[in-house]
Amino acid sequence: MKKSILFVFTLFLAIFFVACNDTATTDIKTAATDSTGNDSESVKAHIKKEVSNFEEELRKGDSTAMAAHYSSDALVMPPNSEEVKGSGIVNMWGAAMRMGIKDAKLNITDISGGGDVYAETGTYEMFGADKKSLDKGKYVVVWKKDNGNWKMYRDIWNSNMAMMASK
Repeated sequence: MKKSILFVFTLFLAIFFVACNDTATTDIKTAATDSTGNDSESVKAHIKKEVSNFEEELRKGDSTAMAAHYSSDALVMPPNSEEVKGSGIVNMWGAAMRMGIKDAKLNITDISGGGDVYAETGTYEMFGADKKSLDKGKYVVVWKKDNGNWKMYRDIWNSNMAMMASK
C-alpha cells in the first residue's frame, strides 16, 4: 500500500513538473513573438523610429514624406475638422505647415497590441516659428501591417487647451 501511494505521489510530481516546464516555455515564446510571428519589441522599436522620422519630416516641411507613413486605407481624424483619407492626408499636413506649424514633439506613453495591429498613445506639443508653443494635447495612432510594412491606420488627436470663444 505504501509503495502504491509513493508511486502515485511520484507520478503526480513528475506530471506537475513537466506541465510547469511546458507552460513556462510557452509563456516565454508568447512574450517574444505573437501568433503571427511578430516580435513585439521589434514592432515597438520600429514604431518609435517611425515617430522620430515623422517629427523630422515635419521640421523639414515634407508633407509627402509624412503622408507616406500612413496605410493605403488610413483615416486621420484631426480636431475640429472632418476626417481625412487618401491624398487628402498630404494636403492636410501641407495646410498645417502653411498655417504655421513648424515642429512637433510626440511623447509616446504606451505601445501595445499584437498580431497585425498595435496602438500607440501619447502626448504632443506643436510649435510655430521660434519654437512658440501652439498646441498641446494627447493622441492615439493605430498601426497595422500594410504590404509587409507597419503603417499608421487610424490617427486621432485632441487639444488640452481651451477652445477659443467665437465672436
